[in-house]
This record gives sequence, structure tokens and C-alpha cells, in this order.
Amino acid sequence: MITHGAIPMKNEVPVRSRFGFSATGVIIGVAVVVVGVILFLTMQGGNKYDSTTKVVDIHTVKRGDFRIKIPANGELTTSQLIEVRNPLETSGVINKITEEGTYVKKDDVLFQLNDDQIRQKIKDLDEKILDQTNRVITSEQSLAIARSAMESDLDKADLNIEIAELALQAWREGEHIQSEQKFKLKLETTKINDERLVKRFEEAKDLVENGFISRDEYERDRIAMIESTAAVKEAEISLDVYKRFTSKQDEKKRVSDLEQASSEKGRVKQRHQAEMVTQLATVESDKSKLAGSDERKKELEGQLQKCLVLAPTDGLVVYRTSMREGRGRDDQGPPMIGTSLSPNQLVILLPNTSQMVASVKVSEALSGRIKSGMPATVFSDAFPNMAIEGEVGSVSVMAKDGGWRDPNRRDYTVLIMLKTDASMGLKPSMRCRAEIELGLVNDVISVPIQSVFREGADSFVYVPAKGGWSQRKVNVGRASELAVEITEGLDLDERILLRKPDAFEIVEKLEGKNRGGGGSDSPAGKNPGGPPAKIASKKSTEAESS
Repeated sequence: MITHGAIPMKNEVPVRSRFGFSATGVIIGVAVVVVGVILFLTMQGGNKYDSTTKVVDIHTVKRGDFRIKIPANGELTTSQLIEVRNPLETSGVINKITEEGTYVKKDDVLFQLNDDQIRQKIKDLDEKILDQTNRVITSEQSLAIARSAMESDLDKADLNIEIAELALQAWREGEHIQSEQKFKLKLETTKINDERLVKRFEEAKDLVENGFISRDEYERDRIAMIESTAAVKEAEISLDVYKRFTSKQDEKKRVSDLEQASSEKGRVKQRHQAEMVTQLATVESDKSKLAGSDERKKELEGQLQKCLVLAPTDGLVVYRTSMREGRGRDDQGPPMIGTSLSPNQLVILLPNTSQMVASVKVSEALSGRIKSGMPATVFSDAFPNMAIEGEVGSVSVMAKDGGWRDPNRRDYTVLIMLKTDASMGLKPSMRCRAEIELGLVNDVISVPIQSVFREGADSFVYVPAKGGWSQRKVNVGRASELAVEITEGLDLDERILLRKPDAFEIVEKLEGKNRGGGGSDSPAGKNPGGPPAKIASKKSTEAESS
């Protein structure tokens, strides 16, 4: 095998083309032509600008205005996002649901749940309420009967007490006095009779001795006297027994009857009160059960009304599955007829599209320059040619990192309130890009951002020179993502190069070396409105903003 530029080995025949030339000869010829072209181009360096540079690569320096804007990327959202969940206390099954993407008005039907079980529960509860109502009536009647019986028995007890009091009073004021008076009367009469018989017996002694009366008659008088004397003693004993024992016994008996009547009234009252407490507890229990059933019925009726879920406000119907963004373990499909919902399960998100908001991310270095009220222009990826005006509503207080993909990245969320209407067809989650205007630079010399380069602390541009392009140092001021202010180094109507030239096109560098080739100069980037020392590459800044 023969390599290019190698000497053929012995016993090898050089390879020739079909025209009779060897490959080595052809290569040598091509090399001679290339060297000649290079020499020709070197000698024709003065015409290099005219022959290789396109007109679109040249920019004429002018004085004018430009706006300082910060580019940012994000997505559309809404200022108000209402969650619509399953309102039932139990699981529910969808009977009807509004199609996703539909614009609804307030009180329009979002979805309807099956209510057969709830209606059956209400029916069963109606029967239970009827039975409990009857129980309440029965227990109230029993309570009324018990109250009436207590009143009747208490009246009887009061009557017995009154009778006992009257009996005691009658004994003290009548029977006792009568009995004592009777015993005293008997004692008095027996004494008088005894005195009479004693006197008669004394007279009978003379009469029997004188023969006026018989001995038998005399003995009868003596017996009558003895009997009368005994009757006196008996009357005295009876009076004494009555005073000492019988009257006290009769009094205590009647007092005891009065006390027993009073005690019986207390026992009757206590017994009936115990029965009343039991009956009252039964009534309260039955009423409580009835009230609980009524309350449960109201809850079920409320649940029945909640089976028809209405839109709480105007908005766009978005199923929960469209907003989960692949997070979590919810692998269920979108809600549809027959879908079973657990209690409080999220079904629909209802963003209010009357006020659309662009949520965009900006780098930590730029977040401090953005203030509420700054104007902004937003372009949706769905409608890239439609500019949407808005203004900055707020900047997040805390930054978010880039996650595991870019832990060093720190972005702040900027909310831009958009001036939109329903005819624009904007929807949440649409990707968008935004240009946040920091301010307006008036009447300055400015050049496109890609025409300014840096080397160390110096900024420079490329201006035409004999045989190519020359680096010229410039001082830069405020900058946007497209233009940069030149405070010193360029005059009006000068021409500069919009791209970085090739190494052989550079004829003079800042150090004064001709055709140095290579070099460490890099295109100047942008930090909208920032100082020159912080100008970075356009590409890197756009990557940060996105």
C-alpha cells in the first residue's frame, strides 16, 4: 500500500490513473495550487473586505433610542384557580360531567353524581323518623300519666295528713277532755254515793238494834257501803290510769298517725319523682333520637343537593389529570361517566381566565432590577405573532433552585398581569416568553450587542482596516438584550463588524500585534441595563433567563 507523500518501495510499481498520471504526482500538483492561492490572497489583502465580507455583517453607527428589556420564559396561568372536589361524605360515581376545555359561567353544571343511595337512605330514614315520632308521643303520654298519678297520690297523702291533724286536734280539744271529765265525774259520784251509804249504814246499826229493820236489810246496807267504797277506789284508779297512761297513749297514737301520714306523703312523692325521672329520661332520649334523625335527614338532603355540582365562578374546565404534570402516583385517567370518586377528591380545576397571568423565571442577578408596575410584553408559543401587553404584578420573595439537574441555578418567579380577553383563546399552562422593560435609553450612540467583544477588562469592536479588520477599544454604558450604549470610541456613520472575524482577517489587535491570529477575545454579552464589567455572552444570558 502506498501512503500519500511516501517513496515507493523496491519491487513496487507506482499506481497510475487511467490517464497515465501517478497519485503522487496529483497530490504534489494540488499542493502547489493551494500555496499559490494563499500567496495570491496575501498579496490581494487590500481587497479582502470587499471580497469576503457580506453586507449584512456590516453595521453603520447611528444615534438613537433603545429599550432595556429582560427576556424571560415561563407559562401562562391565572390569578384565581378554584379547586372543585367531590362534595359528598362518601364515595360518589359520576353520572354527567362537562367536557374539558369548556368555558362555563357561574352556576353552570360541572358534573353530577349518582344519588340513588342517598335517596334510599332518605327513604329509610323517613320510616325511622315516623317510628321515633310515635315513640316520643307514647313516652310523653306516659310521662303525663305518671305526673297525674303523682298529683293524685300526693293529694291523698295531704288528705291523710289533714285527717290525722284533725284527729289529734279533736282528741286534744274534745275526747281527752271528755274522758278525763267522765272519770272525774264518776269518781265524784261514787264518793257522794259512798258517803250516803256509809251514813245509811251508820243509821242502820241503830235501826237494827231497835228492831226497826231486819238484820238482812242491815247487811244489804253494809254490802252497799262496801261496794260504794270499792267503787270510789276504782274511780280514783281509773282517773289516775287515764291521766298517767291512757291519755298519753292516745295522744302518741294520734301524733304517730300524723307523722306517718306526713312520711307517707314524702314516700309517695319520692316514688313518683323516681318514676317521673325515668319517664322524662325516656322522653328526652326519644326526642334526642328523633332530633338526630331529623338532622341526619337534613344532611342527606344537603348531600342530595350537592350531587349536582355547579361552577362557583366563570372559568375554563380543566380536569385534575391535566394539571398533575406527571407528579405523584396518581395513574388514573381523566374523570368520566362511571368514574368513582373518593370523599373530597379533586375533580376539576376552574381557572378564571378573565385575568391571565404570565409566570416567568428570571435569574437571581436580574431579579433585583424588576419592580412591580414595570411594563412587559408577552408572546405565547401558541400564538407567537400576538403581542400581549401587561405589567409586573409581583416578584417572589424566595428563589428556587434548579433541582437535581442544576442545583446552582437560582431563579425568581415574576408574575406579569396580562391585559387579555376571552377572544384571544389563551389557556393556562401555555408556554410563553416575556420581555420585561426596565427603561428607555434616549438619544445615544448604540450598536448591536453582538458587535461588542471583550478581552480582559477591555471592550472593543472591529472596524475596517487595510487588509482586514482592526480592534478598537470602546467604553460601553447601558445595555439591553439587543443593543449596547457606546460612550466613547465610535463616531456616527462609522462601520463596524457584526461578527467575530476569522483569525487571518484581523490585521491589528489592541496590543498592536499585526495578524496575531487566534486571540482570546470573546463576544460581549448582555446584562440589560447593567454595568460593562458584568456584560456576559448573549447565549449564556438567554440560557439563564429561560
